[in-house]
Amino acid sequence: MRKNYDLEKRKYVIGAFVVLIAIIYSVRLFDLQINDAKYKRSADSNAFLKKTVYPSRGLIYDRNGELVVFNQPAYDVMMIPRDVQPFDTLDFCNTLNITREQFDRRLTDMRSSSGYSSYTPQRLIAQLSAQDYGRLQEKLYRFPGFFIQKRILRQYNHPTAANVLGNIREVNGDDIERDDYYSPGDYTGDLGVEKSYEQYLRGVKGVEILIRDARGRIQGRYEDGAADIEPISGRDLRLSLDIGLQQYAESLMTGKRGAVVAIEPATGEILCMVSMPSYDPMLLVGRQRGENYRALVNDDSWPLFDRALMGAYPPGSTFKPTQGLILLQEGIIDLNTAYPCYHGYINGGLRVGCHSHGSPLPLKPALQTSCNAFFCWGFKAMIDKRSKYGSSANAFETWKHHLVSMGYGYKLGVDLPGESRGFIPNDRFYNRFYGEGHWSANTIISVSIGQGEILSTPLQIANLGATIANRGHFFTPHIVKAIQDTVMPEEFSIPRYPTVEERHFHAVAEGMRMAVTGGTCRRAAIPGIEVCGKTGTAQNPHGKDHSAFMGFAPYQNPRIAVAVYVENGGWGATYGVPIGSLVMEKYLTGTISPERKPMEAMMLNSSIVYAAPKR
Repeated sequence: MRKNYDLEKRKYVIGAFVVLIAIIYSVRLFDLQINDAKYKRSADSNAFLKKTVYPSRGLIYDRNGELVVFNQPAYDVMMIPRDVQPFDTLDFCNTLNITREQFDRRLTDMRSSSGYSSYTPQRLIAQLSAQDYGRLQEKLYRFPGFFIQKRILRQYNHPTAANVLGNIREVNGDDIERDDYYSPGDYTGDLGVEKSYEQYLRGVKGVEILIRDARGRIQGRYEDGAADIEPISGRDLRLSLDIGLQQYAESLMTGKRGAVVAIEPATGEILCMVSMPSYDPMLLVGRQRGENYRALVNDDSWPLFDRALMGAYPPGSTFKPTQGLILLQEGIIDLNTAYPCYHGYINGGLRVGCHSHGSPLPLKPALQTSCNAFFCWGFKAMIDKRSKYGSSANAFETWKHHLVSMGYGYKLGVDLPGESRGFIPNDRFYNRFYGEGHWSANTIISVSIGQGEILSTPLQIANLGATIANRGHFFTPHIVKAIQDTVMPEEFSIPRYPTVEERHFHAVAEGMRMAVTGGTCRRAAIPGIEVCGKTGTAQNPHGKDHSAFMGFAPYQNPRIAVAVYVENGGWGATYGVPIGSLVMEKYLTGTISPERKPMEAMMLNSSIVYAAPKR
C-alpha cells in the first residue's frame, strides 16, 4: 500500500500546533505567577496585612551631652479601602473631632494622591492627639478596614537654634523618586541638621506581618512574628553646639536682624550659630505645621532665612586683616611700611574717608585704628605694580587667590544645607564693566576695605577669626561633633592652610590685640582675658550702616573665635563689639563680670526699628 505523505505532513503540523499552544500557556502561566505581582499582591492582601514599623529617629545632643531633640509618639489613622465595611460615619467623625465635610474632603484627597491603591494601607488622618488616639482605640472594632499607625514626631527641649536643628516634613514626589527608602506619608529631614544628616538619623524601617481570615479580620501575627522585620533606630548625633551659649547669643540679638557665629579654632567646631529673627522649632511640629510654615514664609523679617549661612554681606573693616596678610605675603609692605592718612585716602581726585588718628601709620597701628587709607594705599601699591605682575588684572588674580585660600568667595563646606559662597569678583568681572586694560586700583579701591563688590557670610568672617587665632590654618567649620557608632568625615579633621605664611599671622593678631587695648575695639575688653578684635562698619546703600565684629580669645591658645553682624546697627562698636565680647566672656567664664553688666543689659534690651520691605 502506498504511503500518504500529505497525511504524514498534517500529523507534524498538528503536533507543532499543540506544542505551540502549550508553550504559550506555559509562558503566560509563568508570567502570571512569577512576573506579574498584581495577583500576588491581591492574594497576599487577602491573607496578610503588612504594617510598616517606623524606627525611632536618632536623638540630638549638644556638645555637653544635654538632650536637645528627642522623639514623641504620633498616630495616623490608616485605612485599606477594599476592607472598609459599612460603618457609622457620624460616630467616626465625632470620635476624631472632625466634621463630615472634613472627612469627605480627606477621602477625596486620599483617592486623588499618586500612591493610592485600594489594596494597600492609605493614610486618612495624620498625627492624632493623644486624646483622639485614646478614644479611637477604644472604638476601633466598630470600624473595619481602619487601623492606627504609630509614627515618630520631633520634640525640642529649647525654643532655640531652629536654623541649626531644622525640622522634619512629609516627603514629596521628588523625595520618593530620588530615594526608594521613602513611601508616600513618610517623613524626611527639612533644613538644618535634620536634612544634612537625614541618612544617619532616619534609621531603617521594619515590617509587621499580620494574618487575616476569609472575612479580613486580623487573627494575629504571621508565624508568631517569625517573619517580621525589626526596625533599626537612627543614630544619635552629638552637636558641637553649646546650647546654653546659643540661647545667650540669641537673647543678645533679640530685636535685631543679623547673625552671630562662634567657632572653636582648634577643631573648627561651631559653638553657636545664631540667625535672627528666628522662631520656635515647635511651630513646625504637628498638625498645625503647614499653617505655621506659611506664616513664617510670609513674615517680612524672613525668619526662615539663615543669615549666618546664607546672608551675603559686605564685610567692611573685618576684611582688613586679610589685606594686611596679603600685602605682607606679596612683599608689598613690611612691618615698618607706613602710609599717610589725611582723614582718608586721597589720590587723583578720589577720596575714601577715614576718622581722625595719627599719620602716617604702619600695619599694626592701622589695624588698631582701622585706618581706611593704609589699606587703600597698600592695595594700590599691589594692583598697579606692573613691574611685578605685568598688569592690574594679573595682580588682582593673585590678590583673589590669597582670599580664596582664606575661605572667601566659595563655600567653606560646612555640614549644613544652604551655605552661600559670598562673592569675590575676578578680573573678567571688571573687564566686562570697564574694558580689558581700562581699570586700575583706584577704579575698584573700595574692595580693599571690604566694600564694593565684596560679599561674605558671617560664617566666613568667623572662620577668618579662627584662622588668625590658629596663626595660619583652619578646619572646615562643622556643627556635628560625633555620630553614634560612626567615624566623622575625614575632611573635618584635616587642617587647611592659606597661601599666606604663618609668620605674617602673628603680626596681624598683635594688631588685633592692640585694637582692644587702645583702639576701635576697646569695648571688647574682658577682665583677666586677652581679647583680639576687629570692628567693622559696613556701608549700606539701602539704609543705616551694618555693625560688625570679628575677634578671638584668649590671645594665646585661643578657645573661641566670633563674628557678629547686625543689620543697620551703625558703627561696629555700637552692637557688633559688645555682643561679640559678651559671647566670648560667657563661653570662657560661664558668667558676665559685674562691671560689664550694664553693657549686657543694654544689648539684651535694645532693638532696632526696621522699615518694612517693599513687596
